[in-house]
Amino acid sequence: HGKENVDSRHSRGRGGETTRFHTVNVAQPVRFSRKCPTGWHHYEGTASCYRVYLNGENYWDAVQTCQRVNGSLATFTADQELRFILAQEWDLEEKTFVRKDQRRFWVGYQYVITNRNHSLEGHWEVAYKGSSEVFLPPDPIFGTAMSEKENVLCAQLQCFHFPTLRHHGLHSWFAENCYEKSSFLCKRSQTCVDIKDNIVDEGYYFTPKGNDPCLSCTCHNGEPEMCVAALCERPQGCQQYRKDPKECCKFTCLDP
Repeated sequence: HGKENVDSRHSRGRGGETTRFHTVNVAQPVRFSRKCPTGWHHYEGTASCYRVYLNGENYWDAVQTCQRVNGSLATFTADQELRFILAQEWDLEEKTFVRKDQRRFWVGYQYVITNRNHSLEGHWEVAYKGSSEVFLPPDPIFGTAMSEKENVLCAQLQCFHFPTLRHHGLHSWFAENCYEKSSFLCKRSQTCVDIKDNIVDEGYYFTPKGNDPCLSCTCHNGEPEMCVAALCERPQGCQQYRKDPKECCKFTCLDP
């Protein structure tokens, strides 16, 4: 687990002769920090990746966009997951469809109206089947673009741009007309990402993102497993050299 400080070691072989071992390059422990494609945020607690899409789409189009990247509109399993979402900086631009200090995203809930008396009565449901067990939002704020004919409204999570508000977890839930256009939050399972930022399918060999381009692992449940490291000999006839960070056993000689 540590680099050898000596270039060679000695031991006694058969018949008393001295055997010389050369330590060329010792494999280092590797931390795998990237389990999501570029642009996605990883949360260890749910082994999931999250991404905000800024292009304004209605709820149904947003559902399809998330499905195309093997995900779905985000639902949440615990308060800790929601706090993680609220604490992120989502690299938002002027393209968002609400005030600059407030961000609203479509998420994977729908509000079903059961009674239209003096106040709207109803309940939240998860918008798609097959979701893992989730918590449901509290009573919503009703959007301004509601139609009297609609009995199903769609969920928007509002978070705040200012860091102090974000880190205090301040947020609101809106029940909005599903045909309004809004940014949206997709969620997908973590995945294997190779050193060149390609997504790797389950069961395939790949070199994970990290500092060792000579590592070969198998992708299992979004994690690199059964990793094998190749050890490279230093380039011959070269005193100073640089290793290529993305190609195994490729060196650049820095000698004059």
